[in-house]
Amino acid sequence: MMKITVIALAGLKEKYLREASDEYIKRLKGYCDLKIIEIEPVKLPEKPSEAEISAALDREYELIVKKIPQNSTVYTMCIEGAQLSSEEFAAALKADSDFGKAVTFVIGSSYGLSDKIKRRADKKLSFSRLTFPHQLFRILLLEQLYRAFRINSGGAYHK
Repeated sequence: MMKITVIALAGLKEKYLREASDEYIKRLKGYCDLKIIEIEPVKLPEKPSEAEISAALDREYELIVKKIPQNSTVYTMCIEGAQLSSEEFAAALKADSDFGKAVTFVIGSSYGLSDKIKRRADKKLSFSRLTFPHQLFRILLLEQLYRAFRINSGGAYHK
């Protein structure tokens, strides 16, 4: 069974988001060994400078990189990443699975991700040119993972 890790900066605060996350985690149990790791974002002042933001992202990089499992393909979720169709995303996951690789997805905080983690990534992925709240994006990622596994198993959910 494929191992998937989602590293997310911050937890899910809203009940409806936790419920949605729980539902997709339940659905994914039959397809993968899913682990979600929440990392508390570095605290910043109300109006941080660019230098403060950059330093915080670099500190978050150090926290993130320690949590990435060995032999894992790392996807950073960032707006400049490749935009794939659901079928292309499913094919990418299948290719990693066929090679026996685990997959790690990294979701940044409201300030994004450090360039260091983006350089460390094997793949950069974007679901849209739109910006989403990082908590909501986690639900979108879990849904797309479920959709990808259904596509790869020939299930009807995708339609």
